Amino acid sequence: MQTKGLKLTDVLTTVVVAIVFGIVYKVWGPLYYAVKPLGLHLDQLIYGMWFIAATVAYLLIRKPGVALLAEVAAASGEFLAGSEWGLEVLFYGFVQGLLAELVFAAFRYKRFDVAVVSLAAVGSTIASLVLDFYKGYIDQLAWWNLTLFIGARFVGAILIAGVFAYSLVKALEATGVTQLLRPTTKEDYDSLDK
Repeated sequence: MQTKGLKLTDVLTTVVVAIVFGIVYKVWGPLYYAVKPLGLHLDQLIYGMWFIAATVAYLLIRKPGVALLAEVAAASGEFLAGSEWGLEVLFYGFVQGLLAELVFAAFRYKRFDVAVVSLAAVGSTIASLVLDFYKGYIDQLAWWNLTLFIGARFVGAILIAGVFAYSLVKALEATGVTQLLRPTTKEDYDSLDK
């Protein structure tokens, strides 16, 4: 039986996962700018990578607070690696992680399926869009262009931070490595008897 609170190993595992994604976030910035000139908001289709730390960490640890911690730690890692967006990434990381965490809380931290993880990605997307509107650069777009922009960001978030994150953790589970994080339960032993 897992305890509800975070143990030191949960926090350390979350931070390690987040640091890996923080480095990915830093590398993702130039890719984001490379596809931006191609038009059709292709940059927004890959924006979902900046939400993945929260969903992967939650799927691995499966405890309250992990999504927020992971996203803040990943944003911190990106910042320390020299993010082109500076301190702003910390605020984005906090708000995006908070909305992902609220989605998991809405399901009482009991669902770990692709639908819930995709909803968390949608929550992070909403957070990022609110902050982008506050910064004042996307409200200048024509309605059709804004619709394309927002739609592409939602699709990218669901595909990357939802479906891909879920698939990545399922692949890790197939190797057995997640058993170190989530010990075998009574249900696992009972399923062996069937």
